[in-house]
Amino acid sequence: MLVRSWGSRGSISVSGKEYLKYGGETSCIEIQTSSGDLIILDAGSGIRKLGNRLMEDKPQVINIFFTHAHWDHLSGFPFFKPVHATFSKINVYGPEMTQDSVRNILSKAMKAPYFPVELEDINGDVHFREIVGKAIQIGSASVETIALNHTNEGVGYKITDNGKTFVFLTDNELTHEHEGGASLEEYIEFSRGVDLLFHDAEYTPEDYKHTKGWGHSVYIDTVNMAIEAGVKTLGLFHHNQDRTDEGVDKILKHSKEIIKEKNSPMNCIAVSSETEIKL
Repeated sequence: MLVRSWGSRGSISVSGKEYLKYGGETSCIEIQTSSGDLIILDAGSGIRKLGNRLMEDKPQVINIFFTHAHWDHLSGFPFFKPVHATFSKINVYGPEMTQDSVRNILSKAMKAPYFPVELEDINGDVHFREIVGKAIQIGSASVETIALNHTNEGVGYKITDNGKTFVFLTDNELTHEHEGGASLEEYIEFSRGVDLLFHDAEYTPEDYKHTKGWGHSVYIDTVNMAIEAGVKTLGLFHHNQDRTDEGVDKILKHSKEIIKEKNSPMNCIAVSSETEIKL
């Protein structure tokens, strides 16, 4: 299983010399399974560049899984060129939302005067499916879900393929339970012993003094949860829109110090728009 990031920024895409190392694109993860199937987690602005490559590769089936319906996780969908092409079938999976379905939200966004091509007029063979608390098989990979602690709800994903496991828990607040969310203990069990975990690590303790309840975690809590779960490699994800490369470096440095102090063998990275990990 190959895990490749095309965007790890939160809330809104950013640009500038202070964001070159970790990138400014919002959430999008590509997974190539051992059976050759393609899974995409989220369609933030990072999916645009992935779409450009897929226009050359022309995969027969594309599977897109949304974690939730906030704009930074789906804003790239209208600019994902394969949805406007006819060469492949695109399956779009999303959690059952209390406020609306993923299809209806995208449909509203792709209407005049907001966007020139309406969802109903795209050329791609796109099928929308809901995930309601059950595992899905995509070729050699199984996809499991867990509820996120986030405003307006959402789901995290566990993908297991050929004995390797990747967990994706973006936009998840570990120390504050939201309606419909899970407990810290449940996230620990969901991540128990996994090879790779990408988890929300947006805030510092100073940030959290005024952002508690916003649906994102302090990086220290993320590191401690991953250590408790016995995660092999932790990827700090959903970098704050104002967090420069220097700021992310400081968070990563302190995270590694915590891991060392606790005598944990866990590896830790800060996920960038070019992170690629082979499991």
